[in-house]
Order: sequence, then C-alpha cells, then structure tokens
Amino acid sequence: MALGLVDADLGGQVYKKRVPAPGRGKRGGARTIVGSNLGDRWFFVYGFEKNERATIDSRELAALQAIARALLRMDAKLLDKAVADGEILEICHEKTSSTR
Repeated sequence: MALGLVDADLGGQVYKKRVPAPGRGKRGGARTIVGSNLGDRWFFVYGFEKNERATIDSRELAALQAIARALLRMDAKLLDKAVADGEILEICHEKTSSTR
C-alpha cells in the first residue's frame, strides 16, 4: 500500500484494500479500511468479509474518516499512552534479521 497499491482512495486519508481469502481470492476475500498518511502512519480502522456485506455507506465512511483524522493527528507520546492504556492495539510486522 505504501507504493500506492490501494484498491480505492475513499477520501479523508482513508483507503480500501482487498485481501484474498484462502480458496476465494481477492474478489471473495476481505476488505480492509485503513487511515494513513501513505508514509509512516498506518491505522487499521475496519475490516469486513465481502460475503457479509458489499461496502460501507456514506455515514460509516464519514465516521471512519473522523477516526482516521484523529489517529493521524496524535503524536507519538499520545499514541504510546493509548497503546499502554489498551485503547488501541499496536500491530507490528517488521522484517527482522536473525543473528547467530
């Protein structure tokens, strides 16, 4: 996604990405909604299975844009506090090198 590989720019720094599901591919898989500055800040804000619903409505989009806007405005100290307080969950998936 950082390279611009998004399925839809929903506006307000909110993006949709299709995620394949085993045996169903991208079309039958899940949809993820993220808030991002397309740089160093990425927030997963919503996800749903394509077979459960087709899309989000305009009211939901407005709410997701407000959430993304609030998260993207938070500084590192406030984000760390929100994680420590259990208000948000940090998911890290960084490549690490093993040393022996």
